[in-house]
Amino acid sequence: MTRPSTGSGTGPSTGSGPTVAEPVEALAARIENAYRELSPQEQRAADFMRDHLGDLALYNATEVARLSGVSKATVSRLYRRLGFENADALRDHVRALRASGTPVASETPANFAEHLDRELANLRAALSGLDLAPAAQLIAGARRVTVVGFRSSYPIALHLRQQLAQARDGVVLAPLPGQSIGEELAVLTPDDVVVLVGFRRRPEGFARVLALVEASAARSILLTDQARLRGDIVIACPVESVTAFDSYAAAASVISLLAGAVLGVDLAAGRSRIAAIGDAYRGLHELE
Repeated sequence: MTRPSTGSGTGPSTGSGPTVAEPVEALAARIENAYRELSPQEQRAADFMRDHLGDLALYNATEVARLSGVSKATVSRLYRRLGFENADALRDHVRALRASGTPVASETPANFAEHLDRELANLRAALSGLDLAPAAQLIAGARRVTVVGFRSSYPIALHLRQQLAQARDGVVLAPLPGQSIGEELAVLTPDDVVVLVGFRRRPEGFARVLALVEASAARSILLTDQARLRGDIVIACPVESVTAFDSYAAAASVISLLAGAVLGVDLAAGRSRIAAIGDAYRGLHELE
């Protein structure tokens, strides 16, 4: 869990096709806009592409031709009509879209075996060599813990805050709905810890928040899919999925382990807090 060097973001795709910043819908729109001008054979290949956008990162021109029942020359012409120099340019574009977190339409697997294999691979990658003791010690010993998350990372941060709040007091979530985050990070002391949850697709301002925390006196812990991001401690959890959308199963598993490790730093104090919380639940009739 050493601090890695900062890496660059995903670059543009090769060839003359759309850039990485373009949404996947732009590729479908290109097919739709060009469709009436295509030959019947090109339309046949375009139909296959439109129905298998997510799989285009895996197929070369020969495979697209075979699966759509046309010639390779037809597929090559179609790629050029859509603005791509060749199959590699299109495949790089679709891969970059997926790496950036853009949902790429794909068919649901006929069975869940492939999904299970992917989830197990994510878990193995996240847990292999994982040492949560340094992060747990930081969180347990902090004056205040601020958990930060944006967009799809926000519910993950909310869950992390809820778990940590069972183990210790002084755990806050930022930003709260409808609020800015500056006031939460304005005065950070060496006794503070900021846990940043930053899974793709991170908002543009995430890097500035991370830089502010890094420049402060506080210690930082980063829970992310991108291990190249900067933090005092970086915990990487893959979110790859066989569907169009990312999976946070590995992240949820690591959160459970991290909260348990924080609780274990001072088990007597943790048990006392859990008992007090249970009394409050019963007094307020909050739970069944």
